[in-house]
Amino acid sequence: MAGELRVEVAYALPDRCWRVAVVLPAGARVADALAAADLPRKVPGLVVAPDMLAIFGRTATPESLLHDGDRVEVLRPLRADPKQARRERAKTAGRN
Repeated sequence: MAGELRVEVAYALPDRCWRVAVVLPAGARVADALAAADLPRKVPGLVVAPDMLAIFGRTATPESLLHDGDRVEVLRPLRADPKQARRERAKTAGRN
C-alpha cells in the first residue's frame, strides 16, 4: 500500500536475536520504528542509546529517515578496542 514503510528493528546478543517487523507511515524516522517495536519491553535490561543505532550497519540517529525495507539495528557497546585486540594478536603471533 502506498504511503507505508515496512521496516525491521533488530537487536542481537551472542546467543539470541530479536527481530520485530513494523509497518509505519511514509516519512517515519528511526525513533518511530523503535517506539513501534517496543524492544525494551521484550528484551530484559535493554536500554536503547541514541548513539548506538544503525540502518543496515551504517550509523543512524533517532531522526534518520527510513525507507521501505530498512533494518534498524540497536547496537551493543564493543567488548574490546579493536585496535588493541589486533595489537595483542600480533604480539602473540610473532612469538611462534
